[in-house]
Amino acid sequence: MKFSKYHALGNDYLVLDPADCPKMPEGPDVVKICHRNFGLGSDGILYGPEKSDKADFKLRILNPDASEAEKSGNGLRIFSRYLYDTNRVKEDAPFTVDTLGGVVKCVVSQKGGHITVEMGRVSFDSEAIPVTGEKREVINEEFEINGAKYKYCCATVGNPHCVLPMKEVSAKLAREIGPVIENMTSLFPNRTNVQLLQVLDKNNIKIEIWERGAGYTLASGSSSSAAAAVAHKLGLCGPDITVHMEGGDISIKIAPDFSVTMSGPATPVGIYQMNDAVLTQNIPL
Repeated sequence: MKFSKYHALGNDYLVLDPADCPKMPEGPDVVKICHRNFGLGSDGILYGPEKSDKADFKLRILNPDASEAEKSGNGLRIFSRYLYDTNRVKEDAPFTVDTLGGVVKCVVSQKGGHITVEMGRVSFDSEAIPVTGEKREVINEEFEINGAKYKYCCATVGNPHCVLPMKEVSAKLAREIGPVIENMTSLFPNRTNVQLLQVLDKNNIKIEIWERGAGYTLASGSSSSAAAAVAHKLGLCGPDITVHMEGGDISIKIAPDFSVTMSGPATPVGIYQMNDAVLTQNIPL
């Protein structure tokens, strides 16, 4: 199998084109391909472009644990750059991509160095996210983890997010409580992405990310969208927000109806030919 590897601010994906591999990998094969030591190593696999009745292209997004993600902002930027690099789209010409989390509009500019994605409307509705319990907007609720109480807000931009506003955030804390929150299936039946949110000023926030199915992540477009929307919803930030992450910065613009436009880079890393024998090996998963 031939893969094109890209990263978006350190969040790396392998693009697998159906033209090179007609069948999308599944289960243990995905885990082996994404494994950092025994495989090619990545935060997931982008399978596409496939045909779609709803959009110009269709994209499937696989997490390193072989689960399928509804949407990925960084994944969409990488996929857009791949489409540009393979001459399927042109610079500054909008196109649409069909994902499990909805159809988005993308534009590649600056010779592939800058990608803008209209991520869709952020919702805080418990049924849409989903979050268990009565129908409500999930804002400033509270749970307890390891004896500590945390305020949280939840949102969906096509995939679920749990945002914890804090005075300070750290990678250490994200790694400690992220997996616990992700797997609170009594509260989050589809599991959830987790963001620790620190508001720096009216136009800047900092987040640390624990990504559902992938773990600690240097950057995330959908996490940036959800966290920025929560900061705006709480009245802590205006509609134009720069999101600072370990891997770099993303620009978020929030419309009055909470539709979000995300802008940032995507960088090609290389083309890899995977030895099929890797998929037959028994490795510690």
